[in-house]
Amino acid sequence: MKILLFGKGGQVGWELQRSLAPLGEVIALDHDSVGLCGNFADLAGLAATVRQVAPDVIVNAAAHTAVDKAESEPELARTINALAPGVLADEAGRLGAWLVHYSTDYVFDGTGEAPWRESDATGPLSVYGRTKLEGEQAVARCARHLIFRTSWVFAARGGNFAKTMLRLARERERLSVIADQIGAPTSAELLADVTAHALRTVQTRPELAGLYHLAASGETSWHGYACHVLAQAQALAQTLKAGPADVQPITTAEYPTPAQRPANSRLDTSRLQTAFGVHLPDWKIHVNRMLEETLANSLANTLIGNPQ
Repeated sequence: MKILLFGKGGQVGWELQRSLAPLGEVIALDHDSVGLCGNFADLAGLAATVRQVAPDVIVNAAAHTAVDKAESEPELARTINALAPGVLADEAGRLGAWLVHYSTDYVFDGTGEAPWRESDATGPLSVYGRTKLEGEQAVARCARHLIFRTSWVFAARGGNFAKTMLRLARERERLSVIADQIGAPTSAELLADVTAHALRTVQTRPELAGLYHLAASGETSWHGYACHVLAQAQALAQTLKAGPADVQPITTAEYPTPAQRPANSRLDTSRLQTAFGVHLPDWKIHVNRMLEETLANSLANTLIGNPQ
């Protein structure tokens, strides 16, 4: 199996390089790759790359994910999040290839408290959400497609909310974090592993093509997430100025941003779990592993930089 992966430098793309490797040859590209085009602003270049590589599977982990910045550059966001995936869908369709694509809970309006199902009506609140929804619709033009909607993605590699909270807790005695947006922090590692499993499965069960919700089990608010991170850090003997009790819950209205965020980011994953026979662990499992890895690396770097 020949797999063409776009967005290799991102959090999900980095993990996909690992999880897809046992399935076959992986050609992994980023926006600045040389020789083959991985730049999603270059639609003609993308089409030419797919035709040259002629993969059996295309996995798209590239996206314009700067949610607030998208409000001021909607055309670029649309090109990357909607038009480029459409190019991949058309080229995959010509090849008879599978196309894997990642989307977001931001395609919903965030009302209510029930977890969103794949069949629920969409209603994005932001440029990011609207362009991601358009991207889903474009990808669905390819008969052999897997679209995974997810939420609150994090990884040990690169920046993330947990690392930001740790840094601020070392600098400040009090923190303020939004408490009225609810979702499930989902690790890039989990996304990558489920993707590989799903790709194996559809090779013999192509009727499973379609749209699925993929997120960790359980739910929390950003405030609850922050408190958990700081409690775990303290349990791992980290010295912080602010602990869980020092995190002040605030409302979304008290922290205005250019892009409106959905209040309800819960995703119903029962369709995915039934179709592919997977168990999705509680969000705390991967968050805890990420914190242990991050803090261990931080300690190692400190010791290397300050030998005794």
